[in-house]
Amino acid sequence: MNKSGRAPLPSEIWVLIAAAFCISMGFGLVSPVLPQFALSFGVGVAAASAIVSAFAAMRLLFAPVSGRLVQLLGERRIYLVGLLIVAISTGASAFAQTYWQLMVLRSLGGVGSTMFTVSSMALVIRLSPPAERGRVTGLWSTCFLIGGLSGPLVGGALAGFGLRAPFLIYAVALLIAVAVVYFNLRDSRITESESAADVTTVSFVQGLSRPEYRAALWSNFANGAAVFGVRMALVPLLVVEVLGQPSGMAGVALTVFAAGNATVLFFSGRLSDTYGRRPLLISGALVCGVGTTGLGLAPNLTWLLVTSFVAGIGSGLFTPAQQAAVGDIIGSRARGGTMLAGFQMSQDLGTVLGPIVVGAIAQRLSYGAGLAVTGSLLAVAALAWFIVPEPMQRASLASDPERPTDPAAHPIAPEIAAAEESAGSPGESAVRPPAEPKH
Repeated sequence: MNKSGRAPLPSEIWVLIAAAFCISMGFGLVSPVLPQFALSFGVGVAAASAIVSAFAAMRLLFAPVSGRLVQLLGERRIYLVGLLIVAISTGASAFAQTYWQLMVLRSLGGVGSTMFTVSSMALVIRLSPPAERGRVTGLWSTCFLIGGLSGPLVGGALAGFGLRAPFLIYAVALLIAVAVVYFNLRDSRITESESAADVTTVSFVQGLSRPEYRAALWSNFANGAAVFGVRMALVPLLVVEVLGQPSGMAGVALTVFAAGNATVLFFSGRLSDTYGRRPLLISGALVCGVGTTGLGLAPNLTWLLVTSFVAGIGSGLFTPAQQAAVGDIIGSRARGGTMLAGFQMSQDLGTVLGPIVVGAIAQRLSYGAGLAVTGSLLAVAALAWFIVPEPMQRASLASDPERPTDPAAHPIAPEIAAAEESAGSPGESAVRPPAEPKH
């Protein structure tokens, strides 16, 4: 036990968190130079943008396959194979001689990326102590954020080496991450379950039977639309076309959002472990919705930056709690690859559709109307979480024997012990593994 009374996290968790930082930093390293690299082949802006879209489209299309592969082959194998695909395709991109070669290689990278994303979420759920799930997802999200912010800074320092250098550096970093994860997880309990014929799996259809999972799908769709789609597409245009600011201020606005996110991301997951997922999910979605709607009402740059910061705080409040809630539903004793694939697809779908639909609204009506619609998606997500049960107070689809049973140790979860001791729902006893001996 550490001074806070919490058991130390498994070493495998820290390995995955460190790998997540390297991976996100490398992605941030490549993303800024990718459109410029595509333009170097003599194509137009639309074609250069299509390189980015191809990566996202392959992530969306291949997600169901990735989920199925996790169910069949195990999280660790798909994690390593996905990273290898991204590493090889990224390294090969540095040697692309035509636009279409780059398009194919980035599309392959999208396939590997979705394999990594689904399996990494599954690994975090399987390896995290149930009572620390929010804390772990908070650390996980924080490292992704910091890595993503660091990447462009490192990329700027390497600008003198040319447009191809970031791809090679990212590929090498991924290969190192593969080696580190392989050697540190090869003796983990995850590897033991990979070969188990009777390992429990939970399906996407089973997930849909739980109102909490349906709420998570909607809130992740709203998150994708607002945070990863509309914000990235409309805020730069709002800064330049409506406020008359130089284009560089758009980057400042996006950075301020990230700063608001980082302000709460580190501890919001831990708060969700103590007080439950729903309070963080409801308040976070509402705060992010208010900040997003406020962006469209900005009369000046100061207002825009303040509302960007508020929206970032809201996103930081609900992101770790949302991931932890899905982990609560699946449980750490089962493979939920298809459920995690569906969860990821909901965000990707929002990211793709959000800018298109809201952009059309902004063009026909105004930026304020478009961003108000986006904020309303988050308000509906808050309402969805308000009316569903607290995920921590219900038995998971595959019950976690390690989930806290002492109300004094975990005040939000007094009903967990009774819920998991009784086979309250049909089929619950069929998926409960034997209790492990205490050491």
